[in-house]
Amino acid sequence: MADEKNNNQPQENHLNIELTEDVAEGIYSNLAIISHSNSEFVLDFIKVMPGVPKAKVKSRILMTPQHAKRLLHALGENISKFEAMHGVIKEMEQPSVPINFGGPTAQA
Repeated sequence: MADEKNNNQPQENHLNIELTEDVAEGIYSNLAIISHSNSEFVLDFIKVMPGVPKAKVKSRILMTPQHAKRLLHALGENISKFEAMHGVIKEMEQPSVPINFGGPTAQA
């Protein structure tokens, strides 16, 4: 009787996610700027280089407030798991990437 019950339960939905080679390489970011409206959150990921007074947004992600909150919780869980395995992540007092650039201009 128990086997019949299990057979009648709906199967879990599965999502097949494809990861292309170019996306799998990833994009490095050492600065994220987050803004929001009443209907969406915008996450801009930027790579800032020392001594270069200009940086471009490398990737922009838009999401609903509900997805942003789920991301917050998922990131928190993953950081907790990471720290349990590798120790506490030390936070720097000042960001390692200054927002106001004062260094020398890059030369090629």
